[in-house]
Amino acid sequence: MKDFYWVEAAEKEWNTRANSWHSQSKEMWETGSRKDIVLFFKQYVNRGARVVDLGCGDGYGSYKLAKAGYAVTGIDVSEEMIEKANSLAQPNLLQFTKGDIAKIDVPDYHYDAVIAINSLEWTESPLQVLEEMKRVVKPGGKACVGILGPTAAPRENSYRRLYGAPVVCNTIMPWEFERLAEENGWRKTAELGVYKRDTEKLSKSSLTKEIRQALTFMTVFMLELD
Repeated sequence: MKDFYWVEAAEKEWNTRANSWHSQSKEMWETGSRKDIVLFFKQYVNRGARVVDLGCGDGYGSYKLAKAGYAVTGIDVSEEMIEKANSLAQPNLLQFTKGDIAKIDVPDYHYDAVIAINSLEWTESPLQVLEEMKRVVKPGGKACVGILGPTAAPRENSYRRLYGAPVVCNTIMPWEFERLAEENGWRKTAELGVYKRDTEKLSKSSLTKEIRQALTFMTVFMLELD
């Protein structure tokens, strides 16, 4: 097998996906699976905070945060995504840069908060990203992290690993991420479940946390540094 370089492979993958992602990104943030994330974020992070969006894609989520009153920097591994995101950039409020979210090119304690929606699954080491998040946020800083749930179709991207093939989707379950975060200096303060329409008739309040997460398309965690 040829040498496999995760960052380069991830960039190639997302450069290829950039146009199709861009065609649906706005809908996801306005009316789809990500429509409640900015409101959730606003409940825990003060307006005016300096925020870094890790794995920002075409930048629409970063744009929504900037409109909500945050100073946002979006980082993505894909040159094609960053080119699309730059059309949304605004001086002093919203900027974008190409980079590896496991190695963020800023000083320690540079940001007030981090947001990373469905991006840790696309890194070689989610733990390394969690550690980098700890480094770049101020003491007591917040992190809003979305992890795909068991019902999310994008998990198919990691299936070929079962044949020993190199893949750039690092499947991680919400409960695994929660445990990983809490064992490495983060404390969960809130959780938002995003469900498929098939589950709308279920009374989720009577279910255990584990069962609720098992039904999710995505679980969004709000974390705080201990």
